[in-house]
Amino acid sequence: MLPPGFRAFDADNHYYEALDAFTRHIEPEFRKRCMQWAQVDGKTRLLVGGKVNKFIPDPTFSRLAKPGVLEKWFRGTAKGSLIEQFGELEPTRAEYRERDARLEAMDELGLDGAMFFPTLGVGMEQALLPDIPALTAAFRAFNRWLAEDWGFAYQERIYAAPYITLADPRNAVAELEWALGQDARLVVMQYGPISTASGWTSPGDPVFEPFWALAAEAGITVVYHGGNSAYGRLISWWGESHEMEAFRATPMRGLISPEPIADTMAALLSYGVLARHPRLRFAAIETGADWVAPLFARLKKSYAQQPHAWAEDPRETLRRQLWVSPFHENDLTELREVIGVDRIMMGSDWPHTEGIAQPLNFAKDLEQAGFSDAEQVQVMKTNAEALVQRLD
Repeated sequence: MLPPGFRAFDADNHYYEALDAFTRHIEPEFRKRCMQWAQVDGKTRLLVGGKVNKFIPDPTFSRLAKPGVLEKWFRGTAKGSLIEQFGELEPTRAEYRERDARLEAMDELGLDGAMFFPTLGVGMEQALLPDIPALTAAFRAFNRWLAEDWGFAYQERIYAAPYITLADPRNAVAELEWALGQDARLVVMQYGPISTASGWTSPGDPVFEPFWALAAEAGITVVYHGGNSAYGRLISWWGESHEMEAFRATPMRGLISPEPIADTMAALLSYGVLARHPRLRFAAIETGADWVAPLFARLKKSYAQQPHAWAEDPRETLRRQLWVSPFHENDLTELREVIGVDRIMMGSDWPHTEGIAQPLNFAKDLEQAGFSDAEQVQVMKTNAEALVQRLD
């Protein structure tokens, strides 16, 4: 059990973006090519690249379900329909959009600190393709809003991650340099192949080497966070819509086998990015953990068949440089056996509906999975806490 008065460090918190998150600092020439608000059939809709975007049902976040109301649904123990689980919606709370109010909420939740990620922002990269100049402009504007409203290391408790797209490699380096100058401790990006001006390519492509070299030199943590990735296009091959809509997924979207986060880590390994930059730290957050053991099994086979292709056993490389924040319903015992307890982090997804209303309750899952008291403290606090400190 956790010691009395224990305060955790949460690897997965979210804010709900302000209405002007993408527009407050947008460069004038890109205003009509990026995000706009419009009235459509009497409702406020978000236009992205001139098209109505459906990633979030209500991107204004005017009325929201309470944190964690879908926990039983994701555990597979809920009764009734998905709609019934949401319950009565409530107006947006101050702590969802204001950092000082959030610090008070964190005190009530028993959190010393947390990593903070977008709600809307993680679904916008694919929506702006193939207009790469507009895409990079949109996230330059977003990051400057984020620095103003949340800060990148606010009172050494709120660690908001600027979003970086690799679609334009030079812009990615420039944006990382800017973020480092603003005391960013981590950056967030989307997993999967990268769409560049030259076409689709791997994140391990040499064109991205300056970015990875700078990230390694700076000792910053690179986060891959769940959202809408290029793999959304795969499902269209099976007759499904490629457009991702929250809470409206068909069973096929949940059953299709490819895991973009696993393939992304495999690409970074096989292209030698991690081996060349042993200081690089990656965190996989809100991607679950069911992909970890199968990837390790494939890496074991690859190393046995082609040992000459690897600088070392790629499983050891991954154990050294990857941290994982599992879903509460994942097999935590298996994850500990595969990647080690010092690479697992509690992430509550607060205040999202699919997360945990009380982050400290994650310790109950750890206890049921056989984690010792000391191991629970590692997962609930120290592992994630170390990642928001840059390496010397």
